[in-house]
Amino acid sequence: MKIELAENYGFCFGVKRAIKIAEENKNSTTYGPLIHNSKEIERLEKDFNVGLANNHKSFLSGDKAVIRTHGIPKDELAELKANRVDVVDATCPYVTKPQQICQEMSEAGYEIIIFGDEAHPEIKGVKSYATFGAIVVTSSKELIDVKLKDKIALVAQTTRRVEDYMEVANYLIPRYKEVRVFNTICNATFENQEAVKKISTKADIMIIIGGKDSSNTKQLFSISKDNCKDSYHIEDENDLDYEWFKNKEFCGISAGASTPDWIIQSVVNSIEKNC
Repeated sequence: MKIELAENYGFCFGVKRAIKIAEENKNSTTYGPLIHNSKEIERLEKDFNVGLANNHKSFLSGDKAVIRTHGIPKDELAELKANRVDVVDATCPYVTKPQQICQEMSEAGYEIIIFGDEAHPEIKGVKSYATFGAIVVTSSKELIDVKLKDKIALVAQTTRRVEDYMEVANYLIPRYKEVRVFNTICNATFENQEAVKKISTKADIMIIIGGKDSSNTKQLFSISKDNCKDSYHIEDENDLDYEWFKNKEFCGISAGASTPDWIIQSVVNSIEKNC
């Protein structure tokens, strides 16, 4: 059976940067999971004594708090600094961008609309920067009965599908006087999505590797499933079922932006050994 990796996959710039920051700050604690990959978080704890706290109030003066790649709400960041916590910000620069846009556009009188998952930590943080509030939607249907201002600023969660984002933009543009659409989907997300689209049209089985809570991995899996019905989302080689590979000739593999190379290689090795 042929095994082929997508042209673009795995760790993005923001994740590489965050991992490096965590490794350079041994004996620290991340506020929230640094990235959405439990195996890599376990490695950081084991090799660098980097702990995990899920409540910003658990940090005391002098403690070192590493901020997760997804960012945190503005008021929580301010509270950490006010309490003299040593804040090391590992927020991805691609996430900082929509935070800044939301604050600037909100204060300039624009209605802020965020395309993304309101429950996701990235969006919780981004929304908090909209000084006069923001509306979070996952599709244009959610805007049909909503009364909006004439001036609108639209941003997207960094890991969303471009096609889905454009659907929301195309709904708003003909209906409102001014719609400013900001491209806040990160380059790595776009490249990974294009690569998985390309390989999944050729493969008869697709393996997408990444954390179950990883938004960008879920998007890759969704795209893959559109083109290859036998697509599977796994976290590591332990999730593989070798029955999936019976009578298959071409296995395509991609991985989310929080998936380290060592997990990807373990999956490839397991498939090669058992299929």
